[in-house]
Amino acid sequence: MPRAFLVVMDSVGIGGAPDADRFFNDGTPDTGANTLLHIAEACAAGHAEDGRSGPLHLPNLDRLGLGRAVTLASGKAAPGLEAAPEGYWGAATEVSAGKDTPSGHWELAGLPVPWDWHYFPVQTPAFPEEVTRAICDLAGTEGILGNCHGSGTVMLDRFGAEHLKTGWPICYTSADSVFQIAAHEEVFGLDPLLALCEGIAPILHEMRVGRVIARPFLGEPGAFKRTGNRRDYAIAPPEPILTNWAQEAGRHVLAIGKIGDILSMAGIDAVRKGDDATLMGHLSDAIDSQPDGSLTFANFVEFDSLWGHRRDVSGYARALKWFDAEIGRLLPRLRPGDLLCLTADHGNDPTWTGTDHTRERVPVLMAGLGAGEMGQIAFTDVAASIADHLDIPSSGPGKSRL
Repeated sequence: MPRAFLVVMDSVGIGGAPDADRFFNDGTPDTGANTLLHIAEACAAGHAEDGRSGPLHLPNLDRLGLGRAVTLASGKAAPGLEAAPEGYWGAATEVSAGKDTPSGHWELAGLPVPWDWHYFPVQTPAFPEEVTRAICDLAGTEGILGNCHGSGTVMLDRFGAEHLKTGWPICYTSADSVFQIAAHEEVFGLDPLLALCEGIAPILHEMRVGRVIARPFLGEPGAFKRTGNRRDYAIAPPEPILTNWAQEAGRHVLAIGKIGDILSMAGIDAVRKGDDATLMGHLSDAIDSQPDGSLTFANFVEFDSLWGHRRDVSGYARALKWFDAEIGRLLPRLRPGDLLCLTADHGNDPTWTGTDHTRERVPVLMAGLGAGEMGQIAFTDVAASIADHLDIPSSGPGKSRL
């Protein structure tokens, strides 16, 4: 039986979203945002020289159709990405009313989000009093820190020292439907932080807040650093998705990275976690060892978390180059009949204003099916196509493009 590997390059968007004008960063619409194009242009212009130099070259991804996908999505050519495709390639458009992680992953797995997410207002305090009281009751504290919009590293700089003195959790949000709680692993404790997030999650999920995220960190003022013990507590998909379809058909489902958290373990048999370098090792092991008929669903988050939100063009370009080289080592080891699908869940243009995700189309690059153009497709078509490849029943609005 054939196997399938669905790999999400978190935030590697390619522009062209038809509704980008409805999504904003610091009051500026996302119209024109294009993560991959703008990185390639910055590299070609010599504006991304920190730790790297020159034009952006991604030979393995480009041979699968990455450059052509950028042009298909946005009508613009990315300098340095000009290879004739040897893979089966296209560009996918999202319909869910969110440019966040759960929306993108649910839809790639076959289910558009069936409701509007709750977003916290851009004000201080950002959270309703009843939420703040519930956090205090669960944490055993007299108050919380933050209670505002902000990026994680900024929150640590602003409130980390006070957190060490008071023991109060740092609570913040973003343009996504998310409630994040940061706490020091040694002062507050990792287990108490995870228990706090697990305890508050049902209240926030009832409000249709998509995720509660535990953000543990270590260090001292001026040198705080997040640890790898992040945990996401996400609303469970309300209907069966690709992982459920596979599991119910008797196939083994492996989640690599934060997929298990994003999908609330729906249809997942085993999980492998770590930083992106570790996750690449897990993906390599999966290609060597996963059984016939299995589904492996992976997410590589550091494009987004380390470089996109921080608007670090050079860092993003370095990460893309690393990922391209690693994928190049894996492609020859795919078995006959295997399908490797590389895609993304949204954009995060590091040249854009603000610090939030950008609304964009995403590439869909398939290895194992020969060369061809699938054209413009829906996110849900990715799930339907993988189900078709695995020869398992599927549901939802997606259509197979195989």
